[in-house]
Amino acid sequence: MTLRVLAAMSGGVDSAVAAARVAEAGHDVTGVHMALSANPRSYRTGARGCCTLEDARDARRAADVIGIPFYVWDLAERFDRDVVADFVSEYAAGRTPNPCLRCNEKIKFAALLDRALALGFDAVCTGHYARWENGVLRRGVDTAKDQSYVLAVCTPEQLAHAIFPLGDTTKAEIRREAERRGLAVADKPDSHDICFIADGDTRAFLAERLGTAPGPIVDETGQVVGEHQGAYAYTIGQRRGLRLGRPAPDGRPRYVLDISPATNTVTVGPREALDVHEIVGERPVWLAPPPAGPHECQVQLRAHGEVYDCTAEADGDRVRIRLHEPARGVARGQAAVLYDGDRVIGSSTIALTSRVPA
Repeated sequence: MTLRVLAAMSGGVDSAVAAARVAEAGHDVTGVHMALSANPRSYRTGARGCCTLEDARDARRAADVIGIPFYVWDLAERFDRDVVADFVSEYAAGRTPNPCLRCNEKIKFAALLDRALALGFDAVCTGHYARWENGVLRRGVDTAKDQSYVLAVCTPEQLAHAIFPLGDTTKAEIRREAERRGLAVADKPDSHDICFIADGDTRAFLAERLGTAPGPIVDETGQVVGEHQGAYAYTIGQRRGLRLGRPAPDGRPRYVLDISPATNTVTVGPREALDVHEIVGERPVWLAPPPAGPHECQVQLRAHGEVYDCTAEADGDRVRIRLHEPARGVARGQAAVLYDGDRVIGSSTIALTSRVPA
């Protein structure tokens, strides 16, 4: 059966090969590049950022080589509202967001998919390293590049219209395939930074939008040990850039343990105080039947982060997760994605953490 497929083409090697594979399979493919910045930079710097004019041109050239129609869709206003503004407000609230999750949830599998379906397309194709098989989201076979974590916020209804052609392939193989296909992006560096902060300076980006708001940095006893210019510039587990005026009594490094926007206070302490044994997640998205009772599974707490054995239980509009071994530096606002082996059970946003074992 021939499908009408809209291929999201970022200008990178992954999305180019994904589009080429779907076209080669005999489907009717149209390429589209999402213009997400109202004032895109002309060129990216190494692997920093994406969505530049250069990326749009690379996507167009790839589409020409593949032999498919190509368009640029302006989604800058939607991206600024749903991703950038959300990013800023989450930091202002003392949480640490993941904009790639929000982009998948609000842009690629909402704004883009909705428009594609309205235009009569059957599916959207992307270059994510993940597998969607018979209604099940699984990790990509390349564990180093697996992106099932950032896709776990999408609903089953959204994923039912998704095609991930790269899930069964390693990144090294994709680059070799791109070269064989004559795609000029075969050796293009991956983007590793937040796409709308091209210089990588998150603190300066937030300061420009939130201004300065001096406040105290305190230790676990409440004693003031330093001052910050904005609590939003810190994240749980941070060690560098604290600029403390007073060393710890034992001389050991101190880490950010908590951020309180209500009092504009940052709390620091020893590394072991970062241990988290229990997590409460909110706004769950289930890709498998939610566990009616305690369920033994695994949880991943950040993109490409460590996986922990846990016991999870659905509790209304929340998920309670008890870690078998403590995790360190768990930040509110990140996603907790539950797995059974390589299968995604569901995701939730980390709202509360506890250092007290069950």
